Amino acid sequence: MKIQIEPTLADSICDTRTRKVKRTFFTQINLLIDWESISEIINKDYLKGKSATGKPSYDGLLLFKMCLLQSWYGLSDYEVEDRINDSLSFSYFCGMTIEQVAPDHSTLSRFRTALTKTKTFEKLFSSINNQLEINGIIVKTGLIIDASVIDTDLRPKGKASYKVTEDRCEEEVEVKKEYADSVDKDGTWLKKRGVYHFGFKKHHVTEDEGLVVGVLTTTASKNEIANLEEVLDTVNIDFPKGIPLKADKGYQSKKNVEILKKRKLKNHILKKAAKNKPLTIWEKRFNKLIGKTRFKVERTFGGIKLWFKGGKARYRGMEKMHTQNLMEAMCYNLYRSPGIVASNSKK
Repeated sequence: MKIQIEPTLADSICDTRTRKVKRTFFTQINLLIDWESISEIINKDYLKGKSATGKPSYDGLLLFKMCLLQSWYGLSDYEVEDRINDSLSFSYFCGMTIEQVAPDHSTLSRFRTALTKTKTFEKLFSSINNQLEINGIIVKTGLIIDASVIDTDLRPKGKASYKVTEDRCEEEVEVKKEYADSVDKDGTWLKKRGVYHFGFKKHHVTEDEGLVVGVLTTTASKNEIANLEEVLDTVNIDFPKGIPLKADKGYQSKKNVEILKKRKLKNHILKKAAKNKPLTIWEKRFNKLIGKTRFKVERTFGGIKLWFKGGKARYRGMEKMHTQNLMEAMCYNLYRSPGIVASNSKK
């Protein structure tokens, strides 16, 4: 005789909640991304936190998904630990059972530091973008480039009373100054539209819909006009020759024109008026046409700031700031992916 076990109230509640969770954004991402290949990349470099038997005390993929949640929701290490323990949807996304407890904040911090040193986040960014390309989410019709300042709270006290680099100035001011230990010494001053900034600068290369395909992190005073080639080197997808590269007029220079020719990219940098040489009617029309697409990189910066509380330095030092920029870029691309898939299916 077969014995039928009646489900408990707790089982019913969990089942109902789980079915609701399965219709969320997290499930869409779990279906979209091949996490096994991501796990393989992490396990090659994640050596810390292993037990005497050689097995990681916490799965590297679980910790990476915690980093994604942290970036999506603008959480600290402490906060993401608490949220996973409190939220069924968070724990479900991480592949945890209801009985499991989230890794503590110190474990997450050590994981992020370890993978920063091995430059694993670069590999993960590339792998995820390759998967998005295969799924038809990343388009390869053109590139857009721009930079955004990231302020840090670990700045010198008081006002800047010495020379600082002006934004879009071709000459970078080298300031040799001793700072207190509380200051992030990798940060530098930049004056932009009359406002002083201290910190870093993130340089993005996006495709035509604003999904990030290349990330470079520099100090704030770094002149993006002079490092176009360095930024283009970060693009982690093979784009066809002959596609246009769009940028604002600040990138317009003879050197950059030659760089684009060498890389076989069409020069769609906005035209810039010179002294006693205003823009022609054709150049004004050209700028207006390019502007219809070029703004999407600015939308990317704005989206990261609005959705993920980005645009502010969470960590100290250039390497960890680059990790933050890579994580935010990955999160932005993934955040927009379900909507792009849905839109493509309607075409």
